[in-house]
Amino acid sequence: MSRIYNFSAGPAALPEEVLVRAREEMTDWHGSGMSVMEMSHRGKEFMSIAEKAETDLRDLLGIPDNYKVLFLQGGASSQFAMVPINLAAGGKSADYINTGAWSKKAIAEGKHLAQVNIAGTSEAQNFTTTPTQDELKLSADAAYVHYTPNETIGGVEFSYVPETGDVPLVADMSSTILSRPLDINQYGIIYAGAQKNVGPAGLTLVIIREDLIGNADPAMPVMFDYKTHMDNDSMYNTPPTYSWYLAGLVFEWLKEKGGLEEMAHINSRKANKLYSAIDGSDFYANPVDEHCRSWMNVPFTLANPELDAQFLAEASEIGLKTLKGHRSVGGMRASIYNAMPEAGVDALVDFMADFEKRNA
Repeated sequence: MSRIYNFSAGPAALPEEVLVRAREEMTDWHGSGMSVMEMSHRGKEFMSIAEKAETDLRDLLGIPDNYKVLFLQGGASSQFAMVPINLAAGGKSADYINTGAWSKKAIAEGKHLAQVNIAGTSEAQNFTTTPTQDELKLSADAAYVHYTPNETIGGVEFSYVPETGDVPLVADMSSTILSRPLDINQYGIIYAGAQKNVGPAGLTLVIIREDLIGNADPAMPVMFDYKTHMDNDSMYNTPPTYSWYLAGLVFEWLKEKGGLEEMAHINSRKANKLYSAIDGSDFYANPVDEHCRSWMNVPFTLANPELDAQFLAEASEIGLKTLKGHRSVGGMRASIYNAMPEAGVDALVDFMADFEKRNA
């Protein structure tokens, strides 16, 4: 069977070149006689894989020396707790910006561990936009400001980086990291689940400024202390070695493709094609304000929702898979992360035009 175009929001498509290389190295990594899955995480073979992955990630993102890179487990959802445990010990206050489902989950967890202030929200607009900088009500004494740059379910993305002064900015970048260049110095912590733009599920990246490490609540488990993982090079316990390895292959692939500036050009072009197809039609619609539409997750609805099942079935028949919208919002959603080739977006746009012609 030929490869499909997989529009899943996550776990998402991986670059085919990465999968082919992983297949070639599956049973014998570089003459070691072992699969990466069988290696000791403390052996020289895996240590070389881990070190190169971090080096390549630092090169791609331009990560300064005063930031640590951690390769952890637990998904981005574990970071909803780890951030306040490490930055707001003793029940300090923290600012959160609420722009959708993942922001709400971070807020709910944060309330168990910190005094949460909602510094901005778009809930009254049904999360179809983001608050502007002027609308944010930030606290001068906050331990940090948390936001979700891109909401995968609603397809809402910040068009700016919130300015927080001396208060550390914390970002859940699970769905946007590596899709374009960014200035690491604007952030105190960036965290991201791997299963969208980085690699397979099971790995979580944390990029953290060094001065924010070492202040965890001592009553909490050591596994939730960033210092534990920094002091042990992300190997306090056995890390997700194969996911780490595959992430390293993705980093190499990104560098071979021209780095994040080139990915930004490609991703912008893909998104513009899809939004143009939606906006140029009375048959399709996108609810998000144009200035904060996601590059990565594009939700859309049909004028007649009774045609949704037919749309999905016909799309699936020609290899356009996992286009069903999240159960909480319905409709369709096309996730077009780095690994989605432009040809996949072209195929979807062509199908949408044909389906409209036959069913409008």
